[in-house]
Amino acid sequence: MRAALLVGATGLVGSRLLTRLIAHPEYERVTALVRRPVSLEIHKFAQVVVDFERIQEHAHDVSADDVYVALGTTIKTAGSQEAFHRVDHDYPLELARIALRQGARRFLMVTALGADAQSRVFYNRVKGEVETDIRALGLPKVWFFRPSLLIGDRGVPRRGERIGIGVGKVIAPFLIGPLRRYRPIAADAVAAAMIYAATRDVQPGVVESEEIARLAAQSPY
Repeated sequence: MRAALLVGATGLVGSRLLTRLIAHPEYERVTALVRRPVSLEIHKFAQVVVDFERIQEHAHDVSADDVYVALGTTIKTAGSQEAFHRVDHDYPLELARIALRQGARRFLMVTALGADAQSRVFYNRVKGEVETDIRALGLPKVWFFRPSLLIGDRGVPRRGERIGIGVGKVIAPFLIGPLRRYRPIAADAVAAAMIYAATRDVQPGVVESEEIARLAAQSPY
């Protein structure tokens, strides 16, 4: 039996991860580090409200076999590129450092399609940089999941995203071969693939969107 730590439990992928982790028979304990409490009371679930600016104060809570990170924001929500970098790069990197010290065996993180530390696109560059920096830490096993446009209920509608999903669904059947990775993908499928990778010891590394869909289809839970 394993213990899982989840960061980003209130987000689109994170909320699906939380549901699936709690239901999964492989995990006897699921702990979520949250910025605001989750309305959920289940015996195998615990939550710790943290200030990610002071995450070192909660190092003892970052104790699990498997660490799942679905933490992220948008530049619009963050308010600036600097603030975005803080949330999408600095916080996950610091969590990875703590997880390494605490003996985590597996580290699984959602980044984004097109993540590239050399990209001219700021968003893609930050996602690529966090992958590069976490990979360099030397954690035993690390996976980076790069989903395409995510489908799911965010609670807060994003007009541009809705349009993108609509267009994506129309053209998805024509995205074949190397273009398959650009098909929109359900957030729940990303969650399923992450847990499948951890519990079935899928080869660590980058998991592109088409591979995420394939792994999710194999998940029995």
